[in-house]
Amino acid sequence: MIPEFKTPLVLILIPLLLVFFWYEYKRREGTSFRFSSLSLMQGMGTSWRARWSFLPWVLRGLVLVLLLIALAGPQKLLAQSKLTSEGIDIVLALDVSGSMSAEDYVIDGHRISRLDIIRSTVENFIKQRKFDRLGLIVFGSQAYTVCPLTTDHEWLLQNLRQIRIGVIEDATAIGSGIATSLLRLKNSKAKTRIIVLLTDGVNNSGKIDPLTAAKTAQVMGIKVYTIGAGTTGIVPFPVIDEFGNKHYEEAQFDLDEDTLKKIAQMTEAEYFRAADTESLRNIYTEIDKLEKTKIVDKGYRQYEPLFWLYLDAALILLAFEIILTNTLFLKIP
Repeated sequence: MIPEFKTPLVLILIPLLLVFFWYEYKRREGTSFRFSSLSLMQGMGTSWRARWSFLPWVLRGLVLVLLLIALAGPQKLLAQSKLTSEGIDIVLALDVSGSMSAEDYVIDGHRISRLDIIRSTVENFIKQRKFDRLGLIVFGSQAYTVCPLTTDHEWLLQNLRQIRIGVIEDATAIGSGIATSLLRLKNSKAKTRIIVLLTDGVNNSGKIDPLTAAKTAQVMGIKVYTIGAGTTGIVPFPVIDEFGNKHYEEAQFDLDEDTLKKIAQMTEAEYFRAADTESLRNIYTEIDKLEKTKIVDKGYRQYEPLFWLYLDAALILLAFEIILTNTLFLKIP
């Protein structure tokens, strides 16, 4: 089995070394004594030492070749893990407009903001989708990529936890949210590509109409699952007074369900209504029924270093060359 090398570029030096040794050997081979007459040499045969005088040079060259091979880091592959799984490419598009601060969700009798419950729900969803590539974008008056498609879900979760309301100008650009999600999926080779878009409002910003963006998704073969979050009508909205105390005011929020339903229908997906905590937690179950595409991950490789074999061989040949040079092939200046 041919070994693999950590630094194979070192092997390029071997032919250069051999050329240098050949040149040096031929140069020294031409060195001779001068005699006044060749008649003195007549009748003298060629000794075995003369015929084998190249042997120390060959051994010396082999020593350096073996040292270069050892330096290149030869290694044998012992084991390689292969993880074959099925997954899809999913972009999660979340509305972070000001209305997401409304506290119309309840957990254990305590009010919680729309963004907090959605962040918690999406976090659980990400943890369940171990073999999917997921990305995250947020939109308000504009849409921004928080995390591109990745299998590093821990990094994705860290970005999800850092989402805050107020970073983006307060408005709702649903069309921009879809368009930015499509850009993240444009180069995906997954058989199934989907967008899960969650909003609690009406499109009132951005240069891209939501249905136009949905048409683009339809052409690209990307499904857009839409989720209408929160209750409509009068909802409790938290306000902090000048003393730092929180109290609630009644605020009117509307949800454009018709547009969200059309977006889902155009892309052969579904629309979900998440008016309460329980329904919000259950809306992602449909995604598990989607067709999946195989992903092969080579995982880790385990190697056995082999440099010591070449190093030992080089040392043995070096010792043999030193012995020959100082005994059988000893030259007197």
